[in-house]
Amino acid sequence: MRRLLVFSAAACVAVITSLHAQPSPSLPNIVLIITDDVGYGDIGSYGAPDIKTPNIDSLAKAGVRFTQFYANGSSCTPTRAGLISGRYQQRFALERPLGGPTGDGNLGLPATGQSLPQLLRGRGYATGLIGKWHLGYLPQFSPRAHGFESFFGFKSGFIDYFQHTDGGGRPDLFEDDKPVTVDGYMTDLITERSVKFIGDHARSPFFLEVAYNAAHWPYQDPDRPSTAIRNSAHLLPYDENTDTRAAYVKIMERTDRGVGQILAALDRAGLSQNTLVVFTNDNGGEWLSRNAPLFNRKFSLYEGGIRVPAIIRWPGHVPAGAVTSQVGITMDLSATFLAAAGVAPPADAKLEGIDLVPLIRAGAKPISRTLFWRVATAGLNQRAVRDGDWKLLFEGSARASLFDVNQDLGERNDVAASNTTIVRRLFQQLQAWEKDVDAEAKTRASASGPR
Repeated sequence: MRRLLVFSAAACVAVITSLHAQPSPSLPNIVLIITDDVGYGDIGSYGAPDIKTPNIDSLAKAGVRFTQFYANGSSCTPTRAGLISGRYQQRFALERPLGGPTGDGNLGLPATGQSLPQLLRGRGYATGLIGKWHLGYLPQFSPRAHGFESFFGFKSGFIDYFQHTDGGGRPDLFEDDKPVTVDGYMTDLITERSVKFIGDHARSPFFLEVAYNAAHWPYQDPDRPSTAIRNSAHLLPYDENTDTRAAYVKIMERTDRGVGQILAALDRAGLSQNTLVVFTNDNGGEWLSRNAPLFNRKFSLYEGGIRVPAIIRWPGHVPAGAVTSQVGITMDLSATFLAAAGVAPPADAKLEGIDLVPLIRAGAKPISRTLFWRVATAGLNQRAVRDGDWKLLFEGSARASLFDVNQDLGERNDVAASNTTIVRRLFQQLQAWEKDVDAEAKTRASASGPR
């Protein structure tokens, strides 16, 4: 005898509501691989003639490669501040690379509780940073303060790959906030710890930032253990015992090998299909790098200083083997990761990036962007704004150049004289942006008191 089960409308609503309230069982893992001082043309899929990067290139074959992606800054600290905060780094007065702990030990990115790893952690993600931090030495500026549950790496801007000492000769390798001593080439150590993190967290969603110091100086051949000259001094073409492109190539290819091991770890754990992987770089390359076809390099606000490689692989969400001309910037990754994880940022987080995934899906049309940069370091005083294809660049307080960076990628044809209306419009936008970010930085400094 069959029984007819009858549910009230209220009971049905309760059941449906309960189902919708359950957390998603398929939250994507997120792996960000960010290299250091790598040139726009140092990757095979970006035209490198002498560096073999099959593993990084495999991401491009399985995902979307950007041709117009920018770093938040033209050097390390500024870009990393933009990533972790999701905002212009000028709002935190972090516009130059932090020096060593004796000079800049009291500076850093303040932990607001709304940093990218903290928001992901609140969603149930395991969070880890392996590699370079460069956003402060004190505990209140540390990766842990910003929501990274685990940290293995270094806090300064660069270290000896083998001795793990900073520019002052001080040991600079940490496990969370405790100094540690571990033997090995830094690139390999970062790779090994990243692979271990994936294995340890394969059963729950995770966010892993893999922050290689490669290919930042000192340019130490991974197959020739050494102690870097003069505490990792940056050797230039006119120095004795200077470095070579051949050593740089080996550094890059060892990094690519590490990327392959990380991707293989995802495959072994059965996680590749549900993992959003991003590869990018923090700023333009240095003198041993290949920035072609762009002009200039790190520290500069010409394209060679701020346009960087960027690739997004996310099976089932973005097309494979695609190339996009969509303009993006580092702080877009913060918004993209949070959107992928289903995190609605609090309103007062005031993220300034955008979710890139809808803009790179099959059939999506690129949208116009307005982006700003400012740098006052390494003898440079530059400001820039890109609006659509137009880019206005100031060198010093008055010298302005206008480029159509879609038609003039190498920025060799200054068309300011024939486009003064555009120059004035972009100048007003730049002035308004500077006024806004400087006012917030001033307010923030007043609230925190003297350091």
